[in-house]
Amino acid sequence: MGAELDDQAAREFLASIRVGGLCHGTAIESTGSRGVAVVLDGFPARPLGMVGPLDLSWRPYPASPVQVGQRITAEVTSVDLDEGIAWLSMASAEHPELWAFLRPLRSGEILSGTIAAIERFGVFVALDQGPDHPVFPGVGFISIPELSWHRFEAISDIVQVGERVSCEFLYFDTWNGEARLSLRATQPDPFQTLADSISVGQTLHGQVTKLVPFGAFVQVADGIEGLVHLQELAATPVETPEEAVQVGDEVSVVVIEVDRPRRRLSLSRRQVSPDRP
Repeated sequence: MGAELDDQAAREFLASIRVGGLCHGTAIESTGSRGVAVVLDGFPARPLGMVGPLDLSWRPYPASPVQVGQRITAEVTSVDLDEGIAWLSMASAEHPELWAFLRPLRSGEILSGTIAAIERFGVFVALDQGPDHPVFPGVGFISIPELSWHRFEAISDIVQVGERVSCEFLYFDTWNGEARLSLRATQPDPFQTLADSISVGQTLHGQVTKLVPFGAFVQVADGIEGLVHLQELAATPVETPEEAVQVGDEVSVVVIEVDRPRRRLSLSRRQVSPDRP
């Protein structure tokens, strides 16, 4: 009977909590990958709060360990009455302006800003109307794969510090408190353009760019490569791609599959008509 009353009291307490509001409590246990359990002020019987591992404090950065007995202030991000838990974010409470800007953004939205810094792992963007980031040069971030559809040697070949850019919003990275962006998503995908112009059985011409144990890659258009599987490299079976082609060879290939969702092109050299080189 006591447990039932306790559960009812917990549900009533959780039902009174407003998502987006601040709450206070005491950390009592770190549960590893699940996060930190918190006894909330107003309900001392047992921990009803949980700070997930991606929502811990940024003081210092990255997320600092929360000590047992530590007093915390956190924003309520959701309340699960069935599980009996209020999910909390310490990082959100520490930087409310940043979270208020990032949380309403939706995937596919176009955001504009200025390239604030170029690092070896990507590019930071100072977004228009966005707040300053407490740690990074900009609140937006473009990873290297999201910079361009085409291959490039240096990031500076694609963007320069101070350049104005418009990017597609991908998702809110709560771990770093930043907007993950894509510059290439705002540009035509050359693979889809090529796919519109070719068909299975068509012969293409290109250059061998890379040999791998299972075949060879052939560039058939600017920045677009297709795989010629080992069994499709020659009319007679070969054990290694080197037996059939070398990097730099100009070859003719037949399209045997166009995989649009995965942006993959399967080719055959074996099926090329004998009157082709």
